[in-house]
Amino acid sequence: MSMEITFLGTGSAYPSPTRGASALVLRREGECWLFDCGEGTQTQLMKSHLKAGRITKIFITHLHGDHFFGLPGLLCTLSLQSSPDPNKPPVDIYGPLGLGSFVRRAMELSHSQLLFPYAVHELVPTRDQCPAEEFKDFSSLDGPEVSPRGAEERRFHLDPGDNSYLLVEDEQVVVKAFRLFHRVPSFGFVVEEKPRAGKLNVEKLKAFG
Repeated sequence: MSMEITFLGTGSAYPSPTRGASALVLRREGECWLFDCGEGTQTQLMKSHLKAGRITKIFITHLHGDHFFGLPGLLCTLSLQSSPDPNKPPVDIYGPLGLGSFVRRAMELSHSQLLFPYAVHELVPTRDQCPAEEFKDFSSLDGPEVSPRGAEERRFHLDPGDNSYLLVEDEQVVVKAFRLFHRVPSFGFVVEEKPRAGKLNVEKLKAFG
């Protein structure tokens, strides 16, 4: 399995003419996974060799604008470049509690009709992830619900045994989120490739002793 990382933006606070706000793409097996989506991310995608339509998962580290203000625009652009397909799997979006409400309200208030399903999976933070005066309890916002076209949404709670959140697991990789301390609850994401058995010609090895 090959992996390729492309930095679309490394700027802080806001994009500049020469540097975009936070965004990074991991390309694997023909898919693109986007980590953070600051303002101007879709412009940076257009300048790159990547195809936005290959994005299948989006991971948002925290709810500061320079890390997710580009998300509604990107989703709408992906929709404009899409054709209706009832069998298309949803774009999975992972991020802190409150992100689902933001995306739904942005789509609703802008009268945006996406031509593909999406699902926002929220990570429930703990109070020790930021200064006490900055912690906001968003649990009363819209809870997990079935988003348009049947994509299930979930809330992930910390696994105290592993001290992490298990987000994705397939035959090749495991993706976990870990708590980070910042001015607002933040998460780091770890993509770990599973061990693979090597392929050895046992008979030839025996022949060579």
